[in-house]
Amino acid sequence: MSRRAVVIGAGLAGLLAAAALSTAVDEVVVLDRDDLPEGPEHRKGLPQGRHAHLLMAGGLAAIEELVPGVSVRERLLDAGAHEISLSSGMVALTPEGWLHRWRREGPSMITCSRALLDWVVRDAVTGSTRAEVRRAAVTELVGDAGRVRGVRLDGDTELAADLVVDAGGRGSRVTTWLAGLGVTGIRERTVDSGLVNATRVYRVPDGAARFPLTIVHANPYVSRPGRSGMVLPIEGDRWMVSLAGTRGGEPPADPEGFLRYTLDLPDPIVGRLISGAEPLTGIHISRSTSNVRRYLEKAPRWPEGLVVLGDALATFNPAYGQGMSVAAMGARVLAAEVRRDGVTAAGLARRVQRGVGRSVDAAWSMAVSQDVLYPGVRGGRPGAGDRLVTAYTRRMMKAATGSYAAASAVWDVTSMRTGPKRLFSPGALLAALAGSPLPPPAGAPLTPGERKVLAALDRT
Repeated sequence: MSRRAVVIGAGLAGLLAAAALSTAVDEVVVLDRDDLPEGPEHRKGLPQGRHAHLLMAGGLAAIEELVPGVSVRERLLDAGAHEISLSSGMVALTPEGWLHRWRREGPSMITCSRALLDWVVRDAVTGSTRAEVRRAAVTELVGDAGRVRGVRLDGDTELAADLVVDAGGRGSRVTTWLAGLGVTGIRERTVDSGLVNATRVYRVPDGAARFPLTIVHANPYVSRPGRSGMVLPIEGDRWMVSLAGTRGGEPPADPEGFLRYTLDLPDPIVGRLISGAEPLTGIHISRSTSNVRRYLEKAPRWPEGLVVLGDALATFNPAYGQGMSVAAMGARVLAAEVRRDGVTAAGLARRVQRGVGRSVDAAWSMAVSQDVLYPGVRGGRPGAGDRLVTAYTRRMMKAATGSYAAASAVWDVTSMRTGPKRLFSPGALLAALAGSPLPPPAGAPLTPGERKVLAALDRT
């Protein structure tokens, strides 16, 4: 008997879900309401698509596992993406000071435009699996409270499926669709710091092609709006410059205000880098940045035949660079379950949903525990437990400014290679207690060559 899976959404989560299902069914149909570009171009269905995206080591490992026989990493690098070492390839000012840079290697992350990443993944999945992408809008689920049997498309056409995956992103209507089937009682939570993203792309100035990724982090510990800035190398000899500010500290949309904002950050290095650089785009603003979680894994009833992944399940403040990696890890959970039991096994959808929920937990905790500290946040306040974790995290980050052992623990967690428990391992605890053996850098930890580049940019 022929088996079909339907995936709603042709973004990263949907394509990786299609890859996860491709060996377990005869047909995978991916549905998206957008006309998908034929190359690395922006599409309107990605509200954060024009802003900075970081593909962490844990997320890349999941993608490589899901698309066997194709190295997505190599395809990205061949297309101009950058691989940045967290230990040596990044200049970062944290609330606890500048991070030391180490010659010893740590985990890496991939930086490029979201348009390039989506195009490379889509090409890899559709070229190596039986997944087929169709343009269509889903209007509701077909089935009942016990089982989802397919989807209804715009125009009242039904498409039957043995398994439906909703990877429709932040705008998913899954709770409304479930209510129409009689599945209710789903708890949701929103934590909104009021963050606004403002991004502009620049041509990399002559001589600055090897300048490290540069970031000035927001400080949630000073009872003021958070303000941050990042210079991110992307394909095509370009810098993507992304600013972010929480409620009351939002970055402006005009060029003069954009530059002034960078120079007014706790260190003006971002502004110094771009003051004389040639802008290639206007300034793109986004306000779709709240943390939203649907606790589907805790629903009193869950229908067979339905799985929800990616932003349709949980969205995160994009400042933390977690969303793509969490989506990839969720698809990996789906792949493991269908590989073992097939798509029609009793209880499969519930097991997948619970497993995916566990993969969301760590990222959700990290994002929300920071956002609740900002003034004017909506949807949460720090409790006693949050304050205790914050105190320890600050101590760990203070040690990480000059302790390789502490920094390694932080990298492992932020790169999503391990969960937050890594920060409480014996070695990490000792490093946090001992503190930094090195004096904190007085300024940005640049090499002599990088200082010359920055000085030359100051004169332009």
